[in-house]
Parts: sequence; C-alpha cells; structure tokens
Amino acid sequence: MYKVFVNNTPIILSTKKSIDEFETIHIKEVEFSTVIKDILKKEDQGKEAKYHFYHKSEEKLLEHLYSKLPVVIAGGGKVYNANKEILFIKRNGKWDLPKGKVEKKEDIESTAIREVEEETGVSNLEITKFLYKSYHVFKRNGQFKLKVTYWFEMKTDYSGALIPQKEEGIMKVKWKDTQKSKKALKDSYANIRQLFSHKYLS
Repeated sequence: MYKVFVNNTPIILSTKKSIDEFETIHIKEVEFSTVIKDILKKEDQGKEAKYHFYHKSEEKLLEHLYSKLPVVIAGGGKVYNANKEILFIKRNGKWDLPKGKVEKKEDIESTAIREVEEETGVSNLEITKFLYKSYHVFKRNGQFKLKVTYWFEMKTDYSGALIPQKEEGIMKVKWKDTQKSKKALKDSYANIRQLFSHKYLS
C-alpha cells in the first residue's frame, strides 16, 4: 500500500479491490487533475475526501502512477546531532525536513546530503540508513506534479551555525529535542509525520 498526499489528504494506492468508505478507481482510469481538484475543494469546505486507486499488480500500480503526472525525484534527510536532536526547517509557515530535487547525473544519496547542507548550513553528514519514499502532489507554474522523495536517516557531529537558505523560502533552521519535535510535527505535513514513530505523534 502507498499513500500519495495532496496537502494533508492521502490517496491510498493498493492491490485491494476495495477499501471500506473509500471511492475506488482503477488506476488506469484515474483522471488525476479531477481527483486533486475535488480533494482541494473538500478541504476548503472542511470535508474529507477518500480516494483509493487500485491495480492487481503492485508494479503496475506505480508504473501507472508515474505516468499520470510529471514526476520530480527528490532526496531528503532526517538528521540527528550528537545530542540526538533532529534538524528541522521552517518553510511556508510550516515545520519541515530539508529536501530537494535531484540534479543531473547525481545519485539520490548525494542529492539528500547536498540539499541538507544547502538548506541548513549543516555539514559532516553521514547517511545511516534509508527510511522510505514519500509521495505528494504539488503545483508549479499552474501544473500539478508528483514529488517522490527518498528519505534518509543521517547523523552529524556538526555544532556550528545554522544558516537557512532564504532564497528557497526557508526562514528558520532549528535542532529540536523529542518534546520540541512533537510540537513542531503538529504544525507540519502528513507526509513528514510518517517519518516519525507514534511516540512523537501522540
């Protein structure tokens, strides 16, 4: 099962033929722009949209998903310092984690490290493990696109200044302990909250 987020509303993708209370559409027949507009409309009305895209083959499910919208591949980091604090950025009024799109001939691990460095000023980064891929829809130049972000857990011994990349709309960079991370996640995005265990979300 996969979740594709439109703002904080997840579209469920699975190999199940139906899910209770969700409107199921075979992914071949999906008009993505119509679904996105309906989700945004319902969000504005304070209602919840429940969509489920189905295909019997998991491989085909993703293949069709990638054919529905232009795809942007990105890499990002959930970064820990020596005090086990987590690195957060504030962009567009929300707490987020550093990430950005892959450049030509760049592997995804290099993308993730470069983007963390550029957006926060933090260096000496080491990837400790791959976490998962997140999927979300965004609008750029009047066109809906699908961002697929590869998230990595990282560690660093960096203790220098934090420098927000303001030209990318980042206003703050902060190290946050467990308590402050929990608070930040209440003012974050659903696809970011997926990177944290239940203890952070309760």
